[in-house]
Amino acid sequence: MQLAKSWTKNNIEVHLVTSKGNQGFLTNIEHVHARFFTYQWAENRVLRLVNLVLSQIRLIFQFLAEVKKEDIIYINTVLPFGAAFLGKLKGCRVIYHLHETSVNPPILKRFLFGVAKWAANDVIYVSRFLAAQEPFPNHKTHILYNAIEEGFLNEAMANRITKTNYDNVLMVCSLKDYKGVNEFKALAHNNPKFNFKMVLNAHQQDIDAYFDKETLPKNLKIFSTQTNLHPFYQWADVILNLSWTDRWLETFGLTIIEGMAYGLPAIVPPQGGITELVEENYNGFLVDSHNSHELNYRLNQILHNHHGYDVMKENSIAKIRNYNEDTFGFKSFQILDLVKEGESAWNIIPNFGKV
Repeated sequence: MQLAKSWTKNNIEVHLVTSKGNQGFLTNIEHVHARFFTYQWAENRVLRLVNLVLSQIRLIFQFLAEVKKEDIIYINTVLPFGAAFLGKLKGCRVIYHLHETSVNPPILKRFLFGVAKWAANDVIYVSRFLAAQEPFPNHKTHILYNAIEEGFLNEAMANRITKTNYDNVLMVCSLKDYKGVNEFKALAHNNPKFNFKMVLNAHQQDIDAYFDKETLPKNLKIFSTQTNLHPFYQWADVILNLSWTDRWLETFGLTIIEGMAYGLPAIVPPQGGITELVEENYNGFLVDSHNSHELNYRLNQILHNHHGYDVMKENSIAKIRNYNEDTFGFKSFQILDLVKEGESAWNIIPNFGKV
């Protein structure tokens, strides 16, 4: 969304190609030509793989006659491999924007990254960690940190409040074991003096089924998918990411920088790209979520030390300046070879077709 807005603002013709259904943030972006292909997610892994392959074949044939050599094929995430084949067939410049390293099964990962290494002219990583984790030898590579949306940042700045007590703990994640869901529940159980909220990217019936046979701590409230997270960040005093480093390495951490926009200190895993957002004892702590003793200790250290908390809050606010939309957009123009250091990004007349 942020890339598309930056490009169209500078008179670049942008065609957004994605699967049919609810596009969320990608819905109705001004001046963007939205195009769709058919993909049906399936619970069965084999059927899901078949549907993915069929969707990419359809994508190739759907746009084969339309795409021209002077166009840029910009592939966001490693999954839509059909776009890479399309770009190679038409002789386009192919840019991969990589967000992930944890792709399963391994044979699918080898195929997807193999296609990317074969097709890509440029590779963009969301963190230095991901660049080291998934090297692309003999390719032009770039680091482009994700940015917090300008509207979100402005609302966060307007809604920051001064508190006298710090006792509210927040985590926003998927409903997966390896995202630390049960570790967060245990943390709430071990700290009855604090209030805990967990926002899960899942339907309420799935959440009810997951916790069906469990007794939840009275100080823990669980919420289904939310369209507006601002009230949760405003309520919180600290934000957590408890992903298991042996199962899921975070390549960035969008909810963490959203929390930082509110001045929230963070507790995050000690490995992955997320460590580029949180510095030990500066704006939070790096803790393995399997280490419950350390997790409890660091949480209490943040919330009980009011002077230390205020310092961490200011540090979080200072660090968020590195992840603004203007910097993000300008670096994307440098990658597209439209501007150089010292030049303005605005009012560019592109020397290629469409993206």
